[in-house]
Amino acid sequence: MTIRTLLRAAVFAAVFNCVVGLVCAQERPVPSDSVRVAIPGCSKDRTFIVAETPEHEPRQVEIAPGRRFRLSGEKDVLNDIKKRQGRMIEVTGLVRKADLKGPSGIGVAGGRVRIGAGMPQSPTGDVSHTVSGYEQAVLDVEGWRLLGENCSVK
Repeated sequence: MTIRTLLRAAVFAAVFNCVVGLVCAQERPVPSDSVRVAIPGCSKDRTFIVAETPEHEPRQVEIAPGRRFRLSGEKDVLNDIKKRQGRMIEVTGLVRKADLKGPSGIGVAGGRVRIGAGMPQSPTGDVSHTVSGYEQAVLDVEGWRLLGENCSVK
C-alpha cells in the first residue's frame, strides 16, 4: 500500500467516526403523545415525588408538588438515582401528555379521594381488567442531576 492510500483510509475512518458519534449523541425523538420534562423532587425506590421547584431553577411544566411518578428506564440510571435517596434531584424524561393532566373529578379528603368523572367500565368478572383507585404515571427516565438540597418529602 502506498502512503496516499493509507492517508485516505485514515481520513475516511476519522470522518466516519465523527458522523456516527454525532448521530448517536442526539436525544431520541419525542413521540407525539408524550412530552420531555425536567422535574425536581425526591426518589424512594422506583417512585419519584415531585417537590417545589427551587427559586433559582426555571419551570418547564407546571406539576403540583407531591405528585408521584413511577420511574422506568435503563437499570444503571435507576440504580444511580436510588443511591441518591434523601437528596433532591432533577429527573429528565418522557411522560405521556394524558398523564400530566392529573386526576379528574372533585377532590375530597385532601385530594386523595376523587368523586365523579370516572371512566365508565362494564364489569367483566375479571378483576385484572378493572380500573384501580390510584395509578401512578410512568416517567421514562433519560437522565438526572443532583440539585444539592435535602429532601423534605417523606
